[in-house]
Amino acid sequence: MKLETLRSAMVDAMKARDKARKEAISSLVSAVKKAGIDNGCREDIPEDMVAQVILKELKTVKEQIDTCPASREDLKAEYQFRYDVIREFAPAQMSAEEVKAYLQEKFADVIATKNKGMIMKTVMADMKGKADGKVINQVVGELCQ
Repeated sequence: MKLETLRSAMVDAMKARDKARKEAISSLVSAVKKAGIDNGCREDIPEDMVAQVILKELKTVKEQIDTCPASREDLKAEYQFRYDVIREFAPAQMSAEEVKAYLQEKFADVIATKNKGMIMKTVMADMKGKADGKVINQVVGELCQ
C-alpha cells in the first residue's frame, strides 16, 4: 500500500461528499505522514511503513470499539465505521492455520525447544505485520504443549 493510494481514496471520498469516510482516510494519511517524518523519510515513505501504520491505527480503533460504553451506541457506530474503512486498506493477515504451517516449516528447530519465550522472540521479529500477535501467541502456546 502506498501513500498515494490513500491520498487518491481520500480525494474520491471528497468528490463523493462522504465526510465520514474522508475523515477516516485523512486520519490514516496524517498518521502515515507523521511516521514518515519521525523516521526521517518525509518524501519517500516505504510501503512496509505505511502497512505498519495502518495496522497500528486498526488496532487503536478496535480498542476504542472494545472500551466504548454500551450506552454510547452513536460513538460505537462511528468507531465501527472508521474500523471498516481502515480495514479496507489494511494488509491481509495470516490465519491461525497459516501461522501454524509457517512456524512448523521455518522454525521447527526453535519450536523443538518448547521454550515459549525464546520462540516468541524469534518468531515475532520475522512475522511482524504478517499476522496478529495474539494469533501467533495462541499458536505458539499450542505448539509448546
